[in-house]
Amino acid sequence: MTVTRLLDLTRLVSRAGLVQTGVDRVEFAYLNAVVKQPNGFGLVRTALGFVLLDQSGMRALCAAIETDTWGKMDLLSRANRRLTVAAKRGQSLVRRHALARCRPNGLRKLLARHMPGKFGYYNVGHSNLTQRVLLGVSGAGGNVSVLIHDTIPLDWPDMQRAGTSASFARKLQLTDAYADRIVVSSNAVADDLGRHLNGDKTVVVAPLGVTLAEPKPILPDLDTDRPYFVALGTIEPRKNHALLLDVWEGWSDPPQLFICGRRGWNNEAVFARLDAGVAGVRECPNLDDGQIATLLMGAQALLFPTFAEGYGLPPIEALAHGTPVVVSDIPALHEVVGDDAVYLDPTDRNGWEKTIKNMSLAKTNGTKMTRVPPDWDTHFKLVFTDEW
Repeated sequence: MTVTRLLDLTRLVSRAGLVQTGVDRVEFAYLNAVVKQPNGFGLVRTALGFVLLDQSGMRALCAAIETDTWGKMDLLSRANRRLTVAAKRGQSLVRRHALARCRPNGLRKLLARHMPGKFGYYNVGHSNLTQRVLLGVSGAGGNVSVLIHDTIPLDWPDMQRAGTSASFARKLQLTDAYADRIVVSSNAVADDLGRHLNGDKTVVVAPLGVTLAEPKPILPDLDTDRPYFVALGTIEPRKNHALLLDVWEGWSDPPQLFICGRRGWNNEAVFARLDAGVAGVRECPNLDDGQIATLLMGAQALLFPTFAEGYGLPPIEALAHGTPVVVSDIPALHEVVGDDAVYLDPTDRNGWEKTIKNMSLAKTNGTKMTRVPPDWDTHFKLVFTDEW
């Protein structure tokens, strides 16, 4: 039996042309999987309502993302001052390639008209996780699957943007009320969910796949001829860049530390230290995946002193490139990285300093990953079944 699958693409479309975050990359992997399916469709919430994409429309979206070519903004987008430039690009493109469109209150009828029989709706980006959508999908005969990446907004509220914890709590309540199934990337997240949900949901643990980018030339002004380390991730409190700056500030002749990630939120003290300059530390916020792959392959190690993770793609990707990793001693990372990492308490500044200084003197010949990196085919075999 061929299951009809409807993927929510609202997040990707709203971020047209922007550097992909981890959640964006997951949604893009789902897009690449659904677009290949005989009965695959995409759903996008726009400023005027909903857009339904068929395979042709989803292929156009894939091409735009891969080439960063979005075409002209249409009149509806140009006239809407509330939209970001990224959202204007994305919404214009999906309207050009729409199979069908409807006003906000017409979703159930739209889906009932175009979805053949029973279908599965997948929300992995949470940008369109609303009661209107979930009721519309259910009313049209769809099953709802929601991928929950982690419960960090509830477990670490002081490290979030204003309003993030409350917004996530509402979305988790909706998931608990309306979802037929929850997908998570690790048993650690499944355990965390047990503290926040009623416990009667079907939960599928499906590790996220690792897609290694082809190495590309890095910027010529990045000095990679002497030892260097890499920190990868948004510069936000949870990622604990402050600990690394502490180590580097106390080092008389440090190696280089390339911080690859954009500036996030609630981290003014760290931003001020970066603006003032720390010897050996260089921010690299706009490198693409291929350039980051090249940096990782030559690094002494990836440093990942995070306080909390639901999964932890950067260490897996680094190990897959043969790069040693030093990570926080937390359950999710033990689960996905196993014995291939050096584990340290994220509050143990002395332990990190000692380990990093020792590794700065080592001649790295690559680290052999003892486990096979997870792949997307395995993930989708667990998520896309005959019933889903």
